[in-house]
Amino acid sequence: MRRSRGCPVSAGGGAAVIRLDKARLLRSAGALADLLTDTVNGGASVGFLAPLDRAEAVAWWEERAADVAAGRLAVWAAHDGDRVLGTVSLAFPAKPNSRHRAELVKLMVHRDARGRGLGRGLLTTAERAAAEAGVTLLHLDTETGSPAERLYRSAGWTAIGAIPDYAASPDGELRPTTIYYKHVPATALTR
Repeated sequence: MRRSRGCPVSAGGGAAVIRLDKARLLRSAGALADLLTDTVNGGASVGFLAPLDRAEAVAWWEERAADVAAGRLAVWAAHDGDRVLGTVSLAFPAKPNSRHRAELVKLMVHRDARGRGLGRGLLTTAERAAAEAGVTLLHLDTETGSPAERLYRSAGWTAIGAIPDYAASPDGELRPTTIYYKHVPATALTR
């Protein structure tokens, strides 16, 4: 089920996915921070080292508000009441020759909510929104060998290669990343 911008979309696991504007993002910063700390402290490589302090996570989300307001970032959150169970974002480049593409970033699902289809629902939401925005190419990177790779491959994303020692995992160990892309045709709206 698809609704207009800012309205709930079903994403699996009984959660309602809402696109966050600047005000909603700021109101949700604490709940998003709880999700981010759970993700990092659970071992997922999303740009932070463990243990991640909640205050640092709140500040990181609050800093994203300007990008959301400027249209450089689109953020969706899967809510179950006041709790955020998952999130995904699309980062849009500012360069005129790159406006046909976006980077999928920060797809996270709380450890307690995994295995219920929420990650796939968030991914589908972002892909559909990209198509609606005229974006025809998505790309991402994820830790090589991570559970996220299974999701991306099963959703039709294509791996193009790995970069060794790309980023430190939450425990500080350098790990490789795999780069993925997916063409998003207008037909994505009907799936």
